[in-house]
Amino acid sequence: MVTLFLLVACKHEGAEKDVEGQAQETEQEAKVERNLKPDGTPYSDQELDAMSHDESMMVLYEVPRDTVRTIGVLLYDGFFTMDAMGPLSVLNSMYPTEKKLIGRHKGTITSSDKVKIEVDFGINDIEQLDMLVIPGGFIETYQATKDEELLAWIRKMDKNTKYTVSVCTGAWILGAAGLLEGKKATTHWYRAEENMAQYGATFVKERYTNDGKYWTSAGVSAGIDMSLALVDQILGRNYAEFIALNLEYDPQPPFESGHPDKADRVVSVMMEKMFDEGLKPFKDEE
Repeated sequence: MVTLFLLVACKHEGAEKDVEGQAQETEQEAKVERNLKPDGTPYSDQELDAMSHDESMMVLYEVPRDTVRTIGVLLYDGFFTMDAMGPLSVLNSMYPTEKKLIGRHKGTITSSDKVKIEVDFGINDIEQLDMLVIPGGFIETYQATKDEELLAWIRKMDKNTKYTVSVCTGAWILGAAGLLEGKKATTHWYRAEENMAQYGATFVKERYTNDGKYWTSAGVSAGIDMSLALVDQILGRNYAEFIALNLEYDPQPPFESGHPDKADRVVSVMMEKMFDEGLKPFKDEE
């Protein structure tokens, strides 16, 4: 029986590696086919090295699929720093798009890591955005789901946005605003299915996903993946790869524990209990 189990496990692992290998092969083929000379052949290293900056940029240039002129990132006390700054580090490279950091009120916003950020805009200063990005946090994010003035502003922005985006538990805020009703969405793994269901959304266990103009990512670092996918959709793969390479975004963690499916069960259970205890006093008040 043990031998049979090992054989099945090895076969399954081998099949996974085959699929992964095929995906990498397809990706490599797509890269070759994407940037060809007018005669349909690939550029040699010598030809690429001999190009001027302007010539190389013309090779890289792809006709944008969309125009995004303004991107607003909503900040509030207690937001997770990387939830906002990870996507911003990607989206900042979208030119000539204007990026705005927007607070509940303009002034100093303090993240969960005690990073203080000065924002020039409060929600009452902004009337329209092409893209709205809502980062997550913990206690303060839960409290934001009860902030009717903030939720009303988000709904107002959403009427004209081309992309309404959340990172991590920012999906709780989108859900509380009523924007994920009947949509597929992802969020931080903590009680994710339950949290999305209460807002009428269907949880999808993916690193990021979109349903129409609504883009959502899983926890914290997944916001970088989602932002690269957004750039890929809006400005094309060359530009998205350009940004990823500039950031040297090539994650290779020293161990795999970034999701409950991979983390030690002791770690994931204790973290869930910690989250439960953190929210309990606020839920008890309702």
